[in-house]
Amino acid sequence: MKNKILFVVSLLFGLMFINGGLNKFFNYIPVSPDLPKGLVDLMNALMQVSWLVPLVAIAEIVGGILFIIPKFRALGAIIIFPIMIGIFLTHSISDRSGLLMAIILLAINLWVIFENREKYLPMIR
Repeated sequence: MKNKILFVVSLLFGLMFINGGLNKFFNYIPVSPDLPKGLVDLMNALMQVSWLVPLVAIAEIVGGILFIIPKFRALGAIIIFPIMIGIFLTHSISDRSGLLMAIILLAINLWVIFENREKYLPMIR
């Protein structure tokens, strides 16, 4: 039962990140007109570094795909983890409206990292 729950949660998590990465390339989700000024300033600053947003988008897409596949889930969790930290910090500092979702996604990512901890041990030995 635990494996089925983990698969469904991982599928939804991975699809959210694939969607977020694809949206950075194709802009098919409209931006809310009432974003806080601090968040708009932050996004404009990120857009000034021309290679950063495509890099994050590719990491989200690749990490999301790997997160869905059980054999590669540990690798996908590590790829997405720095992006997840950025999402959490952005929502805890600039835009509190998405903080609950950021905490839930961070908890899912940490859960998968914890479940695969034996795969990471060779990296730190």
